[in-house]
Amino acid sequence: MKKLALTGLLAGALLAGCNQQKPTNEAASTETSLSEVKDLPTLFNAYWEENAKLFPLEATAQGDNRYNDQLPNDGTKEFRGKLQAFYQKYLDGLHQFNREELSANDRISYDIFQYDLENKLEGLQHNTWMMPFQQFWGLPITLGQFGSGEGVQPFKTAKDYDNWLGRVRGFSVWADTAISNFRQGMKAGVVLPHALVVKMIPQLRAMETSDPTKSLFYGPISKLPQDISAADKQRITAAYREAIQQELVPTYKKLGDFLEKEYLPKSRPSTGIAAIPGGPALYKYWVKTWTTTDKTPEEIYQTGQREVARIRGEMEKVKAQVGFTGDLKAFFASLKTDPKLMPYKTPEDVLGAFRAIQAKMQPNLKTMFGRTPKTPFEIRQTEAFRAASASAEYNPGSPDGSRPGIFYIPIVDATKFNVTSGMESLFLHEAIPGHHYQTSLQQENTDLPKFRRFAWYGAMGEGWALYTESLGKELGLYQDPYQYMGALGDEMHRAVRLVVDVGMHTKNMTREQAIQYMLANEAISEEGATAEIERYMAIPGQALSYKIGALKIRELRQKYEQQLGAHSNKLREKYAGQNRSHFRLSDFHDELLKDGVMPLAVLERKMDAWAANQK
Repeated sequence: MKKLALTGLLAGALLAGCNQQKPTNEAASTETSLSEVKDLPTLFNAYWEENAKLFPLEATAQGDNRYNDQLPNDGTKEFRGKLQAFYQKYLDGLHQFNREELSANDRISYDIFQYDLENKLEGLQHNTWMMPFQQFWGLPITLGQFGSGEGVQPFKTAKDYDNWLGRVRGFSVWADTAISNFRQGMKAGVVLPHALVVKMIPQLRAMETSDPTKSLFYGPISKLPQDISAADKQRITAAYREAIQQELVPTYKKLGDFLEKEYLPKSRPSTGIAAIPGGPALYKYWVKTWTTTDKTPEEIYQTGQREVARIRGEMEKVKAQVGFTGDLKAFFASLKTDPKLMPYKTPEDVLGAFRAIQAKMQPNLKTMFGRTPKTPFEIRQTEAFRAASASAEYNPGSPDGSRPGIFYIPIVDATKFNVTSGMESLFLHEAIPGHHYQTSLQQENTDLPKFRRFAWYGAMGEGWALYTESLGKELGLYQDPYQYMGALGDEMHRAVRLVVDVGMHTKNMTREQAIQYMLANEAISEEGATAEIERYMAIPGQALSYKIGALKIRELRQKYEQQLGAHSNKLREKYAGQNRSHFRLSDFHDELLKDGVMPLAVLERKMDAWAANQK
């Protein structure tokens, strides 16, 4: 997945009013008048400027460093009121323009902008502010990523170091509001499941340390730039030690104590979001938000069951190919325990294997993409403090290329890292040509208004990344049957999600039943299945976006192949010189990516227009 702790900032833009994780600027105002706005670019620029003030962490993630010292409180009723006025003002401003009189690209912008604002306004009507963070997304996790010195927060100058201290000072205020909101949720019955709260407490406790030099937040001090003066180094070091001891550690302890002593006993035994007041309506909203479709939960559930059956058939073929004589469940068990499938000894061995995958498929990319990103790319191990509960993920680079796109891999125990975990398909999805190509090309396209350059729609973004997994054989991968089995396992994983996510949140499927369903259909450890299922409990509907989006992109590719003619070399030779149209995969991919992510209905309209022009 595209990095949801940081791209929780970007993906969380879909749920801005739902308080998922984006600290915001309490002092921000929505005073900009739109009465004098005469064109769409001016409207979009005004929106972007106000949005950056409201969401300064998001601005930092996008390379806008004007608000790097701000960590305001986004948990108040007052702030939600500001959001309501902000979104409504710009929606009204948009409606001053006649869509039919706009250019094709401006119509796309109009449709995306309208969809986004309407969706955010709807999100503000739900009560998720009573659950301000959980084990997967939330400011207590994001703060660690920003403040470690390894994330998007710059630590290059003395001013950068001082900026971070400004953010630290806002954390204790945010935490007090979060506790207050949790307590209101306890009174209203809007609480997190017990199983999730149990996982949150150790994350907070891990930040408590009596020695500030052992804190994650001491990381920037360990790499103070040489050109900072000795006096500033001494001052900054003392200030960071004090901030860790006097502000950060006490705040994490306060949050941990509250969850352990007060909240955990009131947490709910139920699994699905339907158990809380307003839960069924909230789930429908999340399904619509994450899939950007009007598909019902039941439609998605049925699609999931069909896909699970289809992929099981492919797995049976691989099982026969390698000569395994037992049933599929026994095959899964053998894959998890076969020593030859776990050849690594150190984290660096695992990272090296991923780098080898990149080198292997690199030559074939030219046949599939005419445009490639300028943004640098790196492979890194996930930070230790969150590795146990993290998934592999992609952290976007900065638009100017000063920060690379990073593929993070959690490696808790390298000796248990399994080849059939889908290493090749994982690289395609999280790195190249998945999230790195899509996100970087979008951010680098300065012709797009900023609200599109930095947008995130999981259905298209995650759908694209999952679709790229299906390109493995065309890119020279999946030649080893065990790697292909890993790819099938990844595809099965996304199909299973459609069943268990909808099952838990609408059909009373329990956490334990969902874990067993996952274990029965893919080669995953019980520990891994548990972490996945608890993720779907924490962020209902998000896991649906992958498969729904990938199926739509594959559907579009097949539609245009049929409309424009097969793209085999023989057919191209046959009609050479006859000025006949044909489907070119690189053109399809370039067109799909060039305008950034958007709701699936908007994407299909855009691609239909492209296909018509090809004819």
